[in-house]
Amino acid sequence: MPSMDAISRNLMLDSLRDYARKNIPYDFIREKDQANEFPDKVLKDMYDHSILGVHLLMVPEEYGGVSGGTYDIYRICEALAHIDLGIATAVFATFLGTDPLNVGGTEDQKKKWLQRIAKENLMVAYAATEPDAGSDLVNLRTRAEHVLKNGQLAGYRITGNKQWISNGGVADLYTVLALAPGGPCWFLVERNMEGFAPGKHEDKHGIRLSNTAALSLDNVYVPKENLIGEVEGQGLLQAQAVFGYTRVMVAAFGLGAGWEAVEQAVRYSQQRIQAGGPLSDKQGYTHKLIVPHAVKLEAARAYIEETSNRLDGGEHGLQTEGAIAKYSATEAGNKAADDAIQAFGGYGYTRDFPVEKIKRDIKITCIYEGTSEVLEMTIYRGRWQEHLKSRGRYYIDLADRMDALHDRNPEVGARAAGLALRALAAVMEECRVQKLTRHQAITFRLGRLISMCELAYVFAGASAKERYSESVRFDTQAWQAMSRIFARDAALQMATEGLAMVLGSVDTAGNIAAAVDMDGVQAVQKGMMADMDLVAVKLKQTFKAK
Repeated sequence: MPSMDAISRNLMLDSLRDYARKNIPYDFIREKDQANEFPDKVLKDMYDHSILGVHLLMVPEEYGGVSGGTYDIYRICEALAHIDLGIATAVFATFLGTDPLNVGGTEDQKKKWLQRIAKENLMVAYAATEPDAGSDLVNLRTRAEHVLKNGQLAGYRITGNKQWISNGGVADLYTVLALAPGGPCWFLVERNMEGFAPGKHEDKHGIRLSNTAALSLDNVYVPKENLIGEVEGQGLLQAQAVFGYTRVMVAAFGLGAGWEAVEQAVRYSQQRIQAGGPLSDKQGYTHKLIVPHAVKLEAARAYIEETSNRLDGGEHGLQTEGAIAKYSATEAGNKAADDAIQAFGGYGYTRDFPVEKIKRDIKITCIYEGTSEVLEMTIYRGRWQEHLKSRGRYYIDLADRMDALHDRNPEVGARAAGLALRALAAVMEECRVQKLTRHQAITFRLGRLISMCELAYVFAGASAKERYSESVRFDTQAWQAMSRIFARDAALQMATEGLAMVLGSVDTAGNIAAAVDMDGVQAVQKGMMADMDLVAVKLKQTFKAK
């Protein structure tokens, strides 16, 4: 996908932030949240060409858009999440709703519908999830039956129900997944079609500024031209083709909202005086409630950007990478928001302060576009195949690269990352030999450990570059310290948890204890406290109290 130039991208980001400062103060957000009310004026402004036009990112230039790339859209999604995750979700729903068209539409369909979306500022919804099947797209109950005219296919009658549809009650256009005689298909359904009815706006725990509604389709007629791609049976392939991409966008939500929570806590810590000094100077506060989350979020950023750049470079799918990006960023963001409430003490538990709302909002990122548990299984399955195909060399080869990187640049934590990867390879091989993956609990834990080790690998590589991404707000000293902290922690967790996981499942485990190299893992822990002290100082310098 083509990408915007840095100047255009930063102009859009600046315009978005400026609009939010002027039009979306926290009092406005809190009022809408309490009322469970969709801020339609704000969303209209978001789509208005003369104000923001953020929906144009998903539309190619030839159809009236700006041809945003994955990296561009990740940056916008992160910025939106800093503002409000409900508003961000409403915008993302249109991004998601256009995906089947962008991936599978014919040239005539793209020209007709993408031009309309761009020109008419149409709000779009992606209607896949169903009441009984959830996100299990294989078990579709919504049906699309043939309508014949003079013996020829004229269109389809769609009947079924959809659940938890973002923009469900407010969209102008819906991409609906239904089972046709030839297999699952995406159909374009307009709001005013007879037999189509959105349900009530759901009363949700969080993202209450996002409209979420069920959809009822009762014998809704759509012409055959509204079958995306005009070939039946392509729906699941079209959905799977963008999982790597769409999950990166939700990862950006976890990143943006998580960082907003951390920033709130850092600024509060400089103002709150406790036992004769500000909380920002106390290790018991910073090293427990602040620094670990900043580190994990920046590790997730490195992985998000790596995956985004690969997608923009023409690689397809990357479903495992997309799953790792989403899993790591959303779990990190959710925990960061939880500890931000703790960091504020009693104030954090009230709705006068934003961290309470951020925590309620961010939880959904661990659920939609694949729950964390689904992603753990996805990650495990993808990398288990790589382990088998490479005869156990997959992570050993990555570890070798980390050793070489350490020789070139010993400041980025590559040695510790390499130890984490070697321990992972050893544990996965022991799981193969002992047939431990028959236990679902083992596969879920492997998914989590794989994610952590791959982040250590990517973060070390990213922090070794001479020029960081424009999104990184820290200097070389701080970012490399974060990379070292993350790599050390990954090595220690991988060795201890991996060893415990294997020993807890079998009577004898060969030489697994030696293979995880606990002595080496312990040795690289040297310097951890000094690095955490450094990051605490850098955070205070970067996010000064207002």
